Order: sequence, then structure tokens, then C-alpha cells
Amino acid sequence: MILVFGGTTEGRKAVEVLEEAGTPYYYSTKTGEQDIALHHGIRIDGAMDAAAMTAFCQQHDIRLMVDAAHPFASQLHKTIAQVAASIGLHVIRYERLYPPRDSSFTWIDDYSQVPTNIHTLLATTGVQSISKLKWLESHGVKVIYRILNRESSLQLAYGQGVTDDQLCFYEDELLPDAEAILLKESGVSGGFNEKIAAAKDKDMRIIVLKRPHLSFDHTVNGPYGLRRAVEKLLPEFYPLHSGLTTGTCATAAAIAAMLQLLKEEKPNEVPVLLPNGESITVPVGYGDGYAYCIKEAGDDPDVTNGIEIRVRPTPAPSLHGGEWLVIAGGEGVGRFTLPGFDYPPGEAAINKGPREMIRKNIEGLITPLHAERGRGWVFTISVPDGEEIARRTFNPRLGIEGGISIIGVSGIVKPFSEEAFIDSIRKCMEVAKASGSPRVVINSGGKSERFVKALYPTLPQQAFVEYGNYIGETLKMAADLNIGKVTLGVMLGKAVKLAQGHLDTHSRKATMDKDFIGRLLNESGITLDISQITLARELWEKIPAHRQQVFADTVIRHCLSHCQPLLPKGELTILLINDEGKIYGNCK
Repeated sequence: MILVFGGTTEGRKAVEVLEEAGTPYYYSTKTGEQDIALHHGIRIDGAMDAAAMTAFCQQHDIRLMVDAAHPFASQLHKTIAQVAASIGLHVIRYERLYPPRDSSFTWIDDYSQVPTNIHTLLATTGVQSISKLKWLESHGVKVIYRILNRESSLQLAYGQGVTDDQLCFYEDELLPDAEAILLKESGVSGGFNEKIAAAKDKDMRIIVLKRPHLSFDHTVNGPYGLRRAVEKLLPEFYPLHSGLTTGTCATAAAIAAMLQLLKEEKPNEVPVLLPNGESITVPVGYGDGYAYCIKEAGDDPDVTNGIEIRVRPTPAPSLHGGEWLVIAGGEGVGRFTLPGFDYPPGEAAINKGPREMIRKNIEGLITPLHAERGRGWVFTISVPDGEEIARRTFNPRLGIEGGISIIGVSGIVKPFSEEAFIDSIRKCMEVAKASGSPRVVINSGGKSERFVKALYPTLPQQAFVEYGNYIGETLKMAADLNIGKVTLGVMLGKAVKLAQGHLDTHSRKATMDKDFIGRLLNESGITLDISQITLARELWEKIPAHRQQVFADTVIRHCLSHCQPLLPKGELTILLINDEGKIYGNCK
């Protein structure tokens, strides 16, 4: 079991990550005031000292703790570290993202360092800090405390001798007038940037209490890092494990290659900044003048799992087209041959996302060295055996030739990710649109495509797109792309679900409904005992041959009633296919 200490935005994010596993865990808050929905998590409220925490962990077989508590909850952090050390548990610290420290602010280590050469101070450090700031009054500083407008906070404030004229509330839209503002270094999720902006608008002096230093063996600052840390420390918690995109691997290799070249350092892991702002550590290796990263697919079925992605940086005597950094494709990296991608035909098949990841991650390493006018760098990505591996991917169909593509939007691959699959459909639809084909033919997989393709021999390969189970999503994409003519090929198992209105036909979303099939048969004037069938395709054997067309017409009519509204400006043709390849419906 996992025990999470939350009550914060990070706690809420930790819940989202852990809920993906479908496995029970505990979620602890001090006050119980956080509104949070738990499906697999078990909520416990109330503060725990070291003895209570130790007993709880032992009684409930806690094997991993996640500290997602507020960064200034110093006593809780100490207790967690103490308990973990005493009973041998790992702790993952879910840290916040923090903006760089601005040297124009006054940074202090504790409340005793607040400057006294000010007349009015707005303190946004919480109701618990009032007693720690009372000493300022004896130095002639008027302190206004910004607190939550709730009974428990008000009682604590009044109990510490605060008067009404010293209070303002977070619910108030505007800050009160004050010469200076005191705030905690609470990070992006703590509204730090917004508070700073509001204070600057009022030309306030900005005083910031530094966050306490926390020392844990495992620290993450985002959801992907948390999931990967849990997968490493408690592998059985997730039934399936995540992996890395080729873009993340290329970025890690680029960072390692520059560390090797510029600093003569060869760390076993390097930090990689992901597009969402968090960072994760990625294992790397080194060769002669290059670094590499082994593609890790996790439990996602990916033929690129285990491939070696190399990056070799070379200084360039002059900038390339005004760019100080050029990312090039070498051996085993394909090239675009069709429009519809981030870059035109002829360019290396390295998408915009990975290029931006590489740029952002190595800017800090290269900037001091490319300051000289005209100095640039070329990063060449290569993949041994990439051309052979690419033949087992969708690349040839997409018009990517000569190797694999370097892709990735989030930087992380979730196993059997619905989002990733839908993204791949979208890219295929964009390529189909860009191919100039007068019609796009969508189908559930290789078998149905083979049958339908024979009806459209003049269409290019890129016009045929697999939807898997996501019929509704694919039709919406066609509408968004203004594709005028769409043919939907579907076999009976999915068709009877679609006819009932299930636009996602995955078995976890929709199952065969015999009562509905019975209504389809009745509507077709067919009397048939279907009580013993287990698969919809068995209907082809039971329905008399001379009645199959009538039944097919009924199914198609119901499918159209649900699908045509998703393509309001387009022409939709639905073809029903049986196991032998016979097609029902009018081919257009």
C-alpha cells in the first residue's frame, strides 16, 4: 500500500496519478477540509505524530510514502523522514515547480529577518504566522494579515490579538494598500507568480520567505515523474508501466553528449525537462563523440522498444539560416516525403515537440559558448537499424521513408494510452487530408482495410486510416479537417455496438447487447434464436443468405443515424463487411 500526505495541489495531482493504477492507497490530510474525489483511495484525516504514523504504516502494510504536503509543513516533513528511516520505507517527495529567484526581491530565511524600515506590511504567509510577526508592531510596523475567510482562520487570528482593521481576505479581488508585501516562496501552484504580479502593480516592496530545504532520496516535480518513481520503487502498484518517447530519448542523449563534450562529465542519468515543465531523470550511455539513450517503451507494445538513439553534437562555423542550433537526422532517422507534418517533405522526420525539447534542455549548456558572433551547433540524431525497424511501423503508410520518426508530445508513453492512440489517428487523418485524396476511408484494422481497399484501387495509401475502436473521435477529426467524403468500413462485431450509439466500441466501453440485436432482427423481419451466440459475427451463419442484405441495411441505417451528425458537412458512406470479405452497402 501507498500512503500519500496531501491537502495541496500536489496532493490532488498525486491522486490523479495513483488513480490510474486502479489499486487501493491511503490519502492523508491534516484538517480534512480539502474537497477531493477518491475512487480507489482511502481517506484519513487528522495530524499524526511519529508514533501514530509508525503504527499506521505497520498496521496497514504501507510500503511507500508520498510526501505531497505543503513545502512549509516542516514538522510533517521531519516526521515522515524520521518514520521512513526507522521502519525502512522509501519516500517520494512531490515537490512544486518554482520560478527562478529574482535578485530584486528581499529574500529571508525566517520571520526574524523581516526588515523594519517600512511603515505598512501586507503579510500573506498564513494565519499560523501571525504570532511570529507580532514583534514588528513594537518597531512601528503596521501589519495587515491576509487570511482565508473561514471561521477556523478567524478564530485563530483573533486569538493572537489581531483586530479587524488588520485583516483582509484571499477572497477579496484587490490587495489593500501597503508599502511592502511578505509572502512565502510557495511555487507556481501556490499562486506565487500571481501574487508577485499583483504586488508589482501596486509598486510594493517584495519580501520573500525562502522555502525550507528538504532532503529526500527520491524527489519529483510532476505527474510523470511521480508515476515513474512509483513504478520503480513499488513495481506491482501499476499493472502496466510507462515508457519514454523517442523525443525524450533523443533529448537525454543530446544533454549527455554536451556534458561529455563541454565538461568532460559522463553521468549515468541526466535530468530532462518535459514540455509540461517538470523534469525526470533518464539513463544514458556514451560513445566516441556521441551519447545515446535506450528507448524504453514500458508495457506499451512498441517495436522501437530497446533501440539505441544517438546524438552527436558538432560545432558549426556559422549560423544556419539565423539559427544557432540545428537538429539534423542521420542514419536510421526517416524523412518526410508527404505534406501534413510539422515540416515539409525532404526534412528529417523529427517533429516539432522533440526539437523544442532539445532546444530548451541544452540552451543553458550552450549559451555561454555560442555567444561569439556566428557560432552555432548541429545535433545529428541517428538510430542504428532504424530503417529496418521503421518497416514494422506506420511510417511507410505516412510517407516517412528511410527510418523511424522522432516524436512525442508529452515526453512520456503511457501503456496502451488512449490519448496516444487518438493522437496517432489524428496524424494519419492530417496526412490523408494533405495527400489530396478525394475520399478518406476509415476502418478498424488490417483485415477490414484489405477488403475495403479493393473497392478504391485509385486512392493513395495515405487515404486509408485505422480507427481501432475510436469511430466517433475519427469522424470528428474528419469534420474538423473539412474532409468532404468519408467511407467507414466496419465489421459486424463493432457495427452492432455502433448501431446502438456506442461511438467507442472497445469492449470495456460497450458489450454485445443481445436484446438490441433482437430488435434489429425484428426490424428486418427476421425471426431467429440468438440466445446461444457469443459473438456477433455468428449472425452471418444463422441469418438466411437471402435475408442478410435486409439485416445489413438495418444495421447500416442505425449506424448512420449516430455517425452522420458528427460529419454534418460531409458525405458519409458506411460499408458493413462479413468475415469472408463480402461487403454490404453502396460503394461511392
